Amino acid sequence: MLAVQRLVERQDGLITAAQCRELRLSTGQVKWYLRHGLWRVISRGVYLVDADIKGDAPPGARAMVRAAVLTGGPHAVAVLESAAVIHGLHGLRLDGRLHVSLPGKLAVPRRLGDTSVVPHQLTLAEGEVMTVDGIAVTTPLRTVADLMLKVDRLAAVSVLDSALHQGLFTEDDFPRLHGALDGRRGAVRARTWVDLADGLAESPLETRSRLRCVDGKVPPDELQAVIVDSVGVAIARVDLLWRSARLIGEADGGEVHERPEAVFRDRERQNALVNAGYRVIRFTWRDTLDARTIPAIVRRALAWPT
Repeated sequence: MLAVQRLVERQDGLITAAQCRELRLSTGQVKWYLRHGLWRVISRGVYLVDADIKGDAPPGARAMVRAAVLTGGPHAVAVLESAAVIHGLHGLRLDGRLHVSLPGKLAVPRRLGDTSVVPHQLTLAEGEVMTVDGIAVTTPLRTVADLMLKVDRLAAVSVLDSALHQGLFTEDDFPRLHGALDGRRGAVRARTWVDLADGLAESPLETRSRLRCVDGKVPPDELQAVIVDSVGVAIARVDLLWRSARLIGEADGGEVHERPEAVFRDRERQNALVNAGYRVIRFTWRDTLDARTIPAIVRRALAWPT
């Protein structure tokens, strides 16, 4: 069982029937694990190990993508939102469906329990597929290109910013990104979004806030600017800065800033910024939903006497 445990630790808790045979686990052993609730069937020939510990909780998103690829066979490749999960790209609204590219007659819809597996027949060059922790997946650049042709502008630039911020590729790779878009439906529109990217953005909320400012003709002067006090000591690094107005814009993601320790830290940080002569305005996800909201907030703040 040690070999099994080592394998499933590398595979998000999953093992296939073929791998069981390779590890010389008999059909009877596998059935015993399933019957006693130690393993659970995720899809035909794919099992979740230690299901008794995990209970009825569904596998995580990464495990489900792996299961979809394993179920699809040796030619299956995770693509689109599923590839974004594997690469850790942010900025998408995931609907729970899994996306796998499969050749020919293998590209048929299927299910993993309650989850739909959406088949695709993408033409993928050899250099556009890689393996991440044993999962066949489109490269970050091809994944971003595919998504930019599918999602809206805010999501597309958010995903591109996420890839740049994580160093999955750089602006030097933009000619290849344009090449991955060329000749495809929606390419003309998506190509115009590439120049809006900025890898300094640390979250989709920052990207969306910046784009709303740009659209509203009140673009920030700097992103991730370091603010220093009167003696040159760094106080904080801020999301958006209008330097001449000494105005700071902060993108407040609730998952971070609502924690009690973060509330106290943010309060101390904001007090230090105010004492250094800066004003702070804050943006939430809801603010980004209407194109007029954030520009209006910024204009009012810029109109204040300094």
